[in-house]
Amino acid sequence: MRAVLIAERRNSIAFWLGCTLVTAGVVLHLPMFLMARGSGYILAGMPMEPGMLLGMAAIVVGAGLAAFGLLPKSAPEQESLPIDVIAPLENAPLTAAHWRVAGLLALALVIDIMKPASLGFVTPGMRTEYHVSAGLVSWLPFAALAGTVVGSCLWGVMADIYGRRASIVLSSVLFVGTSICGAMPDFWWNVAMCFMMGAAAGGMLPVAYALLAEIMPTRHRGWTLVVVGGIGALGGFFAASSLSALLQPIFGWRIMWFLNLPTGLILVALSPLIPESARFLQQMGRADLARATLARFGVELSPASVVSAAAATEPESHAPVPPVGRGFLGVTAALTLAALAWGLVNFGLLLWLPAALIAEGRSVGASSALIARSTLIAAPTIVVCAWLFSAWSTKWSLVAMTGVMVLGMLGLTLQQLGAGEMSHPLIPVALIILGSSGVISMLLPYAAENYPLRIRGRATGWVAACSKLGGLAAQALSVVAGVPPLAAAVTAIAVPAVGSTILIALYGRESRGRSLGELDAPGAAREPAI
Repeated sequence: MRAVLIAERRNSIAFWLGCTLVTAGVVLHLPMFLMARGSGYILAGMPMEPGMLLGMAAIVVGAGLAAFGLLPKSAPEQESLPIDVIAPLENAPLTAAHWRVAGLLALALVIDIMKPASLGFVTPGMRTEYHVSAGLVSWLPFAALAGTVVGSCLWGVMADIYGRRASIVLSSVLFVGTSICGAMPDFWWNVAMCFMMGAAAGGMLPVAYALLAEIMPTRHRGWTLVVVGGIGALGGFFAASSLSALLQPIFGWRIMWFLNLPTGLILVALSPLIPESARFLQQMGRADLARATLARFGVELSPASVVSAAAATEPESHAPVPPVGRGFLGVTAALTLAALAWGLVNFGLLLWLPAALIAEGRSVGASSALIARSTLIAAPTIVVCAWLFSAWSTKWSLVAMTGVMVLGMLGLTLQQLGAGEMSHPLIPVALIILGSSGVISMLLPYAAENYPLRIRGRATGWVAACSKLGGLAAQALSVVAGVPPLAAAVTAIAVPAVGSTILIALYGRESRGRSLGELDAPGAAREPAI
């Protein structure tokens, strides 16, 4: 026990020292930014100062120390003995501790989603300062999406090895470090740092869902996952747009990257309030910490119910990414196609749509107003999805939302081809936005419920990565100026969307009202889906 305490103290010192070095490394970049206030914070073409190079080194060393400090602690030998089943958590009522964690994770997702959402607000100023074309500046969102793909997979694996909390906190530390993107005097430095920022942002999202799924009681799990995710998505875009309107006129586009410093530090400062999953601690043999975590949520364990730590979960610790073995091939294929389709819609179709409408003869104002009205119609989707997901069916709610998205694409294709009486695209566009909003609000919560504990992080990370991979493919077409006509694009995107709808109906599991212990049980993935 003494050795464990010494290791914990050493890791804590390493973590906070690493955070201090990362913060100091960012601060060393601020003088160059502040000295440029006379020129409107234009830094293009300026040489990299020695302080900035020293700051970069400090960030790299600090991030390594912080990662070392977050390594899971080895359990004493006696903690590998049989420990209590944590099934009582499944029927526990919501407590102040549950609300606190949900609020913290919602805040984390707001800050997380704010990072990539800022891309649309910085590219105009970046084009002006660096004198780059629209095609060249497309490398910025391309790099960011590539980073989110890598981050979702990497952080998902880390969450299964190092822990959910550790992965979230490390993402927050990297948020702080990537704020130096605001001081980069060269466009390609920005692209490289944008990749790193995307990796940190892409990693937090699926891990937050996995942690929340393992903390919330069964009867509250579905709606809290959807609501927290919805708050994160809407709050992230609202924060990015509001802060851009408030700060960019004064400090220029670079301030949007420097916001990573205070927002990342907020998450790091609040990290002691984020608990580790009791299920993960149980798996690691840390019965003492698992009991302490459950006690925070008002859960008392029954000493009469004991199983070994090895038998508490399905032995899938070395499952690949994507998880395709042991009966998971069908559901993984279904969720992969759904994620790819959503990425192609959100980062491709909805971005190409304004230009296509303008090409048809509509004005910029009319095109923007049409999409705004469509978004307004789809705005209540999150509330409806939360109710459907928790009160009706998790599986069929997701099927319904993919079906709505397909229906919208079918209507838009008919409108583009001039068939039928649908001359105005308001209804099909509204259906596409409504369906895609519903899909993304349910997709990761459903993925978190459909895989057992030992691969939940990497499986949810894989699905999150695929949602960005579809967007990456769409952005690649933009980079090479290969965007197809709208009707062809909609038809192509509809193929994986239809495939995912069919596969979810065939292989998806109904998780509403079922405890994670029941869903994690060996053989559960191979139960008949219909």
